[in-house]
Amino acid sequence: MHTKWVYHNSHDLSYRKPFGAVPCNTKITISLEVNSLEPPEYVVLRLWKYNSQEEKVYMYLKQDDGNNRIYQAEITTPPKPSLLWYYFIIHIDKNRFYYGNNEENFGGEGKLYLHEPPSYQVTVYSDDLAVPNWFKESIMYQIFVDRFHNGYEDGMLLNPKEYCYFYNKWEETPYYRQDPKTGKTVCYDFYGGNLCGVIKKLPYLKELGINVIYFNPIFEASTNHKYDTANYKNIDRMFGDNELFKELCDKARELEINIILDGVFSHTGSDSIYFNKEGRYKELGAYQSKDSPYYSWYKFYNWPEKYESWWGIDTLPNVNEMDPSYQNYIIFDKDSVIKYWMRAGIKGWRLDVVDELPGIFVKRLRREVKKMDPQAIVIGEVWEDASNKVSYGEIRDYLLGDELDSVMNYPLRDIIVDFILQKKDPHDINRALMSLYENYPLEHFYSTMNLLGTHDIPRILTVLGEAPPEHSLTKEELKCFKLPDYKKTQALKRLKLVTIFQMTFPGVPCIYYGDEVEMEGYGDPHCRATYPWGRENKELLEWYKNIVALRNNYDVFKTGEWIPLHTRGDFFGYIRIIENGKDVFGQDKNNNTAVVLFNRHTDEEINLSLDVSKWCKGKLVDILAGREEVSVIDGLLSVTLKPLEGKVLLQ
Repeated sequence: MHTKWVYHNSHDLSYRKPFGAVPCNTKITISLEVNSLEPPEYVVLRLWKYNSQEEKVYMYLKQDDGNNRIYQAEITTPPKPSLLWYYFIIHIDKNRFYYGNNEENFGGEGKLYLHEPPSYQVTVYSDDLAVPNWFKESIMYQIFVDRFHNGYEDGMLLNPKEYCYFYNKWEETPYYRQDPKTGKTVCYDFYGGNLCGVIKKLPYLKELGINVIYFNPIFEASTNHKYDTANYKNIDRMFGDNELFKELCDKARELEINIILDGVFSHTGSDSIYFNKEGRYKELGAYQSKDSPYYSWYKFYNWPEKYESWWGIDTLPNVNEMDPSYQNYIIFDKDSVIKYWMRAGIKGWRLDVVDELPGIFVKRLRREVKKMDPQAIVIGEVWEDASNKVSYGEIRDYLLGDELDSVMNYPLRDIIVDFILQKKDPHDINRALMSLYENYPLEHFYSTMNLLGTHDIPRILTVLGEAPPEHSLTKEELKCFKLPDYKKTQALKRLKLVTIFQMTFPGVPCIYYGDEVEMEGYGDPHCRATYPWGRENKELLEWYKNIVALRNNYDVFKTGEWIPLHTRGDFFGYIRIIENGKDVFGQDKNNNTAVVLFNRHTDEEINLSLDVSKWCKGKLVDILAGREEVSVIDGLLSVTLKPLEGKVLLQ
């Protein structure tokens, strides 16, 4: 019995069964506990299905134990994938009360309200939802090509463009310049990294334990970042050519490394064969003539000067993704963009700003990708909880079975940072993690792209070193900033903690190039500096190799069940377990149990005595501390965590 007179907890099977996201046509039992002297006149489960009217289900009295009563209802999820929401209405003593989700919308334990409350969410997904198993078991590495490695020993620059600026030294700090004609910030600065450089570093990536390379855009474009596509079917000549890219795919495949490309399909560059604003191309662009075969791709307010562009940036004209000729070019033609590069050897796509792509476009793209290769992957750039993402007034269907295999897990990154930097209590950290666990289908929860850094956010080491807020520094200070030694020492300890988390938590870890060797930097462009070949932090790199190997060597960290432990103070931890020879997807795997523990405090150690009798017995091995043995006695695990220490204990 709970002290609260009305109670529901969506994370507790006593109140909602089964847990979390469920397939279509699934029966769900939902219960509400009411403790009162007088029985309620009635209890209603208010149910709402997306795009349909509400339903009110009168709950029946399941259990009556004096003043403690359990009300219950059984519902069946819709036959089509969708989101379902519910809360409770309690009529008692001629008063109406509401019980719904907590104010953070985390799920789990709710709250009593005197007005219509936030609803609980149930994600209802397609029966045939499945993400390829190889991807769930992978580790990704993100490469910004111009900044990774120049494969030519003499530092030769491939096919430099006339308007580009080249840094004199590889180790110079990047900074943006202004176009002398327009005064606008431009990204025409280059270092000379290329695909030949990536090929030469494939053995390095293999030794690190990488299975997947995700490239920032590499198609022909004016800028260093290549998000202003000029030709979807050509590798930018500063990086190499199409044949060299095919060679890269072949050599990567020999090392069991798959390639994923960045698909930028919501806009093109204005300096492109499609728009051709600068007149650099022979093709008749939409800017030049209404007779251009590409004219229907764009929305002109007043042709040719006024047109719709991405976030108002006139060098990035938006495309109409629903235009039939555009869809044919990108998706359906025999030699469409997606088919051309998949035949070249890639294993999938990461869709840039997927929230700006129409759902039907994403569905059609994914369908064609899967026709080409059922084992290929489609990843979406989503910064929020992807299960209930609202874009342009519509809830998106990313995780319902016919759009995305995976999403970039920015929410997890924020949760980890908030924990390590003591911004939130471990109890609230666990609630935030449980919210993702509850809202995401299991296939997606175990295949999210679990990142700590990307090209769009400050370097994780800079964040963990508690660098001053970016807005508080001048451009010159941002360019020159490095963590002081005492801050860097602490940040490196924290980085080891968060990589333990990253490699032992469900999902696909992704390493942003250079994070493994102590790269620093604020946001763009400082997070896009060059990889410091020859100046690496070798000790940190060795740590990364070991922690990556830990994940690669033990199935329990890939597809074992995840069970959070009770938290307190600065402690957080969880169990990963495979038992009875089956992982969470029913695949045959070796039994194993891991206890993962964290102390985020910078100065104080934590003495723990944890009841792990449900999962462990006998001896555990401290895999990160020389395989030291730790005993479980009478079901209790007693262990000391030093300041900023993490432990991984294996049964």
